[in-house]
Amino acid sequence: MDMTQMIVNVSGLLLIVFVAWFFWGPKKGGYKATFTPSGYQEAEIIVKGGYTPHIVIVKKGKPVKFQFIRKEENSCSEMVVFPEFNKSAALPVGEKVTVEFLPKESGEYSFQCQMGMYRGKVVVED
Repeated sequence: MDMTQMIVNVSGLLLIVFVAWFFWGPKKGGYKATFTPSGYQEAEIIVKGGYTPHIVIVKKGKPVKFQFIRKEENSCSEMVVFPEFNKSAALPVGEKVTVEFLPKESGEYSFQCQMGMYRGKVVVED
């Protein structure tokens, strides 16, 4: 194996590691949902290359209302799925789509696109 092949192989390996880290690596931080006068915990989530914010912190036992706004044409972002809450919604480009649920137990719950490439997390606190 000559030096050029070695450089190409190492570069390819580094690229694979970066892609895996970018899509499935640990995510830090979080956005605390705001309480509204109607009693809901609300957060607006932008869908463009992923979810922003991708971690939303809510309180247990209080209804949650997420408003998704899709700002891209990527087919991966056409739908959001909340498996643990048995909820899903189609996300038309440029429209605000509301997903409501009631978190009854503390813990971390995922939400994602239908392909599992865009991922987010709901952290439910006491």
